[in-house]
Amino acid sequence: MKLDARDFDILRALSREGRMSKARLAEAIGLSPTPAWERLKKLEKAGLIEGYHAKINLRKLGATVTVFVAAELADHTQASFQTFEASVQSHEEILGCWALGGGFDYLLQIVTRDIDAYQRLIDTLLDARIGIARYFTYIVTKQVKGGGAPPLGLFTDHLD
Repeated sequence: MKLDARDFDILRALSREGRMSKARLAEAIGLSPTPAWERLKKLEKAGLIEGYHAKINLRKLGATVTVFVAAELADHTQASFQTFEASVQSHEEILGCWALGGGFDYLLQIVTRDIDAYQRLIDTLLDARIGIARYFTYIVTKQVKGGGAPPLGLFTDHLD
């Protein structure tokens, strides 16, 4: 799908504020509501917009701890990777999981109520025998940056 500057304007606007009304989106990108809405629907249909989400401030709900875990699997077969990846899908505390090239196989982002809850989750994963050979825990002490809009400028160099 070939995108133009207006399409990128829509993506930028929605990545900052996903709950925009049709009129507000049209105003933000300098189009009338109907063409703006048609472009939005085209972007959704093409799969460029995967969904709309609320950003929840967990600190307002209670104490939490964020942990990053670097995990190495014992066996590097396709079946081992599939088993591990299927298992992490079933734990809501695991917010993100990335397969890595280099020293470790995966990086997981985990949010739990406290360190004890984190340890219970790790024990569950180890007891499930999903192939974890070793893991390293990194506790977040302060978020410096995160959850920002994607760097859409990387894709707009060629636009007029």
